[in-house]
Amino acid sequence: MAGQSGGTVVIGLGNPILSDDGIGWQVAKQVRQALDGQWYGGSPSAHDSVHVMEACVGGLSLAEMLIGYEDAVIVDAIMTGSAPPGTVHQLKLGDLPGTLNMASAHDTNLATALRALRRYGAQVPADEDIDIIAVEAQDVWTFREECTPEVRASLPEAVELVLRLVRA
Repeated sequence: MAGQSGGTVVIGLGNPILSDDGIGWQVAKQVRQALDGQWYGGSPSAHDSVHVMEACVGGLSLAEMLIGYEDAVIVDAIMTGSAPPGTVHQLKLGDLPGTLNMASAHDTNLATALRALRRYGAQVPADEDIDIIAVEAQDVWTFREECTPEVRASLPEAVELVLRLVRA
């Protein structure tokens, strides 16, 4: 579903039943609750300019979710191995590693997918208008709807960072 002209989209990525991989969904839900509470009884146009959703997609499918928006905040788990679990990283699109196989649409990274959409005239945020909030994960393999304690403890920090970005 493409967005309206302008505005900001917040997308929580991951799999909500694979422990820490569900952190993007949890952040998105809390951001939505905070925005609903903040704008309750206030200006509906302000609330309408920020759309929050959860998804289990990547590459081209994720890029298509950005159509029609001016800004995007994407929240996901990450495993760099260079930071303790629960560390909240703020990244830009160019900070993400590329994919090893550019020949398949199933393995297209977000940057490549966005370039393709722009080439065909889609209105998507500029690379510099896409923020990525990545929470260092510890366990993305165990079937469990809860994050590990370290990752769960980072939830308030990640939510606050997303809220600061959408208010800017």
